[in-house]
Amino acid sequence: MASDDDTRNFALRENGGDETSVFSGRTPRQAALKAARRLDPAESEDAADRIELRLREKGTKKIHIYEGWAWEETAPDDSPDWMPEEITEANVSKQGIKHLEEL
Repeated sequence: MASDDDTRNFALRENGGDETSVFSGRTPRQAALKAARRLDPAESEDAADRIELRLREKGTKKIHIYEGWAWEETAPDDSPDWMPEEITEANVSKQGIKHLEEL
């Protein structure tokens, strides 16, 4: 198991440049998946709206840009008792990286 030192923080940026939430993960994709699960889920993956997610890596001027979407799915048969019958699934697709001129 990796140490906590491998965890990086990524701030979710709105269109105006405001950073509203922070997601942690070892990779930008891991943080983007966490952010995508907070989107309003659609009834199926095909019906899900694609939303642009911009994540700035804390301590850097890099902005990782992803397209994210979420949908609801029935929980697996072997799920624990505490898990709801409907769960939110998410996926992301990397669109690129941009660099900020100033923070």
